[in-house]
Amino acid sequence: MGLWDWLRGEQDPPPADVPAAPTEADVVASLDGVATSLREAHASPLVTSRVARIDRLVRACLPRLASLGLGSADAYAVVATATSYLPEAVAGYLRLPRDWADTRPIDEGRTALMVLVDQLELLGATMTKVLDAVNRSDAQALIAHGRFLEARFHGADGGGLGLDPSGTPEGPPSSDTARRAAPGPKPSGPSGASANSLDLEP
Repeated sequence: MGLWDWLRGEQDPPPADVPAAPTEADVVASLDGVATSLREAHASPLVTSRVARIDRLVRACLPRLASLGLGSADAYAVVATATSYLPEAVAGYLRLPRDWADTRPIDEGRTALMVLVDQLELLGATMTKVLDAVNRSDAQALIAHGRFLEARFHGADGGGLGLDPSGTPEGPPSSDTARRAAPGPKPSGPSGASANSLDLEP
């Protein structure tokens, strides 16, 4: 607000509302809407098969976006593909008369159908790369956990942890311990005495 606006008593306009980030439910609803519009329009299999592939890849990425970081470029690409890039591309094609869109060249010899197919191929390739990045991130976490376990319990026999009640790894008994644990010779009785405790002296 400028000085003259302040002197005239004018107030700053309220800040514009910032739309909330799409939720997982919003993403799924957008994908469902695209599929419904294609089904109702009886779209070409060239389109529906590619959209189905993108749909499948996006849904596979959704539960694992945290592995990429919710603010990462890959996470943004997944959400934007489902809620913006894909719906807008499909809607632009469906607004055109079918025969005209599928037969009339509009861009360097390509029809509207071919233009849409190229866009869908690009989106599908991008989602494939994102899903691969998610899988690699999870695989690296598994490898790191395995290395931690190896370092923590290295040398344990038989796959066990080898811990005694005190929490320390068990080791072989010492020679002194083994000597104390070994049974000694039985004491012998008087010479010529019977081993039977019920024998009576004459």
